[in-house]
Amino acid sequence: MSEQRYRWKSHELREHVAIIDGKKSPTKLLTNATYLHSYLHEWLKGNIWIYHDRIVYVGERFPDHVDDQCEIIDCSGYVLVPGYMEPHTHSFQLYNPHTFAHYASKYGTTTLINDNLFLILQLSDDQAFLLMQKMNALPSSMYWWCRFDGQTELEREEEQLSNARVKRWLEQETVLQGGELTGWPKLLAEDNLMLHWIQEAKRMKRKIEGHFPGASEKTLTKMMLLGADCDHEAMTGTEVYTRLLHGYTVSLRYSSIRPDLPTLLQEIKELGIHQYDKFILTTDGSPPSFYEEGVIDRLIRIALEHGVPVIDAYNMATVNVARHYGIEHLHGSIATGRIANINFLRAKEDPTPVQVLAKGKWVKREGDDSIAWPSISWDDYGIEPLRLSWNLSMDDLQFSMPMGMHMKNAVIMKPYSISIDTSRDELSTDHDESFLVLMDRHGKWRVNTILKGFATNVRGLVSSYSNTGDIIFIGKSKQDMFLAFQRMCEIGGGIVLAENGEVIHEIPLPLNGMASEQSVEQLIDEEKKLVELLKQRGYRFVDPVYSLFFLQSTHLPYVRITQRGIYDVMNKTVLFPPIMR
Repeated sequence: MSEQRYRWKSHELREHVAIIDGKKSPTKLLTNATYLHSYLHEWLKGNIWIYHDRIVYVGERFPDHVDDQCEIIDCSGYVLVPGYMEPHTHSFQLYNPHTFAHYASKYGTTTLINDNLFLILQLSDDQAFLLMQKMNALPSSMYWWCRFDGQTELEREEEQLSNARVKRWLEQETVLQGGELTGWPKLLAEDNLMLHWIQEAKRMKRKIEGHFPGASEKTLTKMMLLGADCDHEAMTGTEVYTRLLHGYTVSLRYSSIRPDLPTLLQEIKELGIHQYDKFILTTDGSPPSFYEEGVIDRLIRIALEHGVPVIDAYNMATVNVARHYGIEHLHGSIATGRIANINFLRAKEDPTPVQVLAKGKWVKREGDDSIAWPSISWDDYGIEPLRLSWNLSMDDLQFSMPMGMHMKNAVIMKPYSISIDTSRDELSTDHDESFLVLMDRHGKWRVNTILKGFATNVRGLVSSYSNTGDIIFIGKSKQDMFLAFQRMCEIGGGIVLAENGEVIHEIPLPLNGMASEQSVEQLIDEEKKLVELLKQRGYRFVDPVYSLFFLQSTHLPYVRITQRGIYDVMNKTVLFPPIMR
C-alpha cells in the first residue's frame, strides 16, 4: 500500500517554496478572508494561498506571481474555519464510507476516522488495503482504526483477529488508533495478546480508543495504565471529570442512541470545568436519518447553544482532534503547510458551511449543484451483492430452546424462561414475544430462540445487516419470515419487512449484504420509513438499525445471540450452542 499521509515528494515541496519566492503561482487564492486562527484563539484577516491540496501561506501578504490559471476567491462576507473532523465513524451503517464521506463533506466534515470492523470481518487484508487506498484518493481525508476484538463471539476469532493480522493493520499509514476496546474486560482479565497489541500500537505512535460505559474510577485508572488515551462513553458530567482527572481525552458524544452532548455540556459547566482543550466531538457512527440535520456541524451548534466559547467549540471539532491523533501538521487549522480543508460560513454562530474546500477542491459551492464526487467500483475490492449458496427450509424455523432473550431497553438484554407455545407457525400479537434466528451466511449453522420486547406486530423481518454479516430473522409469522428471506436473497442482501404474504418495505444492501450504494439522502428516507413501519407494529426503542446490530454485541449485558450460540456475557460462557444444519 502506497504512502497515505500526505508526505509530499521533494519536488512538490520545492514547488511550494517557489510560490513563496514568486516563481510559481498558487492554484487558489482566498483574499479578504476572516478566518479562525486556532493557535492565537483569534479571528484574523488576511490572504490564504493554496497550491493543489495544501495551504502554502496564511497572512497579510499577496503573492508576487499569480497566473491566469489561479482561481481567486473574494472571501468578503464569509467566515472561514478549518474543515471539521469526525474521530469515531462506523462507516458501514447502511451507508458506506464512500457515500458517507460525500454527505459529510457537504456539511463541512472533511476528515473521518473510520471503524475497520466491516473490512476485517468481510474482506482479505489485500482487498481492504486497496479499498483504503481508493478512499484516500477522495477529497475527504480518510483514516482508520484497528480493532482488537470483533465486538461479539466469533466462530473463527483466532484467524480473523490473529496476531500477524492485527500487526499488519497497525502498520498501515492511515491507521491512527487501536480500538475501540469493546473487549476491555478480557484485557483486565490478563489477556496478554491484547496488551501486546496495545504496546505495539503505542510503539507505532497510534492512539488507543476506549469503550468504557459506566466504568468506575478504579477501572478507568487501570485502563489508562494499560494504554488507553481516549474514551467516548462518558454519560454524565462527573464521568467526564473523572476521565479528565486521569488524563484522558474525552470524546463528547451526541448519537442516535446516546444524545448526551447537551447534558454533558450543562453538567461540566456546573462542575466548574471551563477548559476545553481535551474535549473532542463525535456522533458515534449513527444510522442515516440521524444525520438529516448535519454531522459535526450539528454538534458545534449544540455546543454554542450551551454556552461554549465560540473558538473552543470549533477547536473541539478541529485542532483538538488533530492534536490528539498526532496529525496536527496536516489537519485542524488554517495555517501554513496544512491540507486545504476549509469551511466557508455566513456567520461565526452558524457552523453549517455554505461552501467547502476539501484537499483544495470544491465539494460544495454556492449556486453550483453539479460538483461531482469520484466514483467507485466495489467489485474491484471483493464487495458484491450477497449470493447465498444454500436454501432455507421451514425446518430451519423450528423452536425448542427453553431460554429466550428479553430486550429490557435499547442495549440491555436479559435471559428469560420461555412459556409460550413455540411449535406454532404464528405467535399471538397479544404479547411482545417473537421468533428470533441467527443464521450463518454460509448456511452451516443456526441459533433459534425467542426475542421478547422487540415488537408486538412485526410479522416477518429479515436482515443481512448484522455485526458479523450473518442473517437475522425476527417475526411472529414463519411464513412472512420465509418470504422476507426470499426477497432479501433476490435483492442481493438487505433489510426486508413482510406482512401477510406481502413485502411492505425493503432497504437493498448490495455491498456484501451490509451496506447500500445509494446516497445518504436516499437512505435517510428509506430508514425513516422502516422506523415508522416498525413503530406502528410495536417497536418501542429509538433505533432499529442499532437494535439489529446489538443483538450480537457481547460488550453489552447480559446475553447475546452469536456465532457460538446464546452467550452469557457476564460469565463468558456459551449457554446454548448453534444447531448444525
